[in-house]
Amino acid sequence: MTDRKTLQIHTPSEEAEAPALKKKGRGWEISDKRLDVLHEQARDLRRHSSEAHKALAERFAKADLGRYKFTRHAVVGSAIVDFNCHNLGMAIAIDEEGQNDTLAKRRDKSLESVGIRVMRIKASDILENMDAVLARITAGMRIRIADKQDARREHHRRSAPRSDRKEQR
Repeated sequence: MTDRKTLQIHTPSEEAEAPALKKKGRGWEISDKRLDVLHEQARDLRRHSSEAHKALAERFAKADLGRYKFTRHAVVGSAIVDFNCHNLGMAIAIDEEGQNDTLAKRRDKSLESVGIRVMRIKASDILENMDAVLARITAGMRIRIADKQDARREHHRRSAPRSDRKEQR
């Protein structure tokens, strides 16, 4: 004769503790203290934006970009970018005069290492020729959309054909 198994209910103290959920933007393994400082700095940058930044933000607000949205002074990893489009994995950095280029290049390299393309635009170009800047941003968006579509196609091509999937069931 076989032994009957009974359903056992474990008390919460017996079960392993579930890992705590990370807050929004905390998946980069950055300390909470550092991330809070970055968000505070971004908030301060939004309050005290440059003229070039205000002009570009105003044009983005009026533009119909479909499902793509550029967020002002966004925290991405351990960096603050002037504009970020999460769906495209694209950031726009405005080069102001007197800015530390070495620090900016290091930030760009770290963002590109995780798949975020950074487009650098001079502040003087934004103020003097907004239409050319918007055309450049649009071209960059199209290239990024095409890159994402190519990556998606390549992923589907590499995955198993449908006939193989049916045999695995």
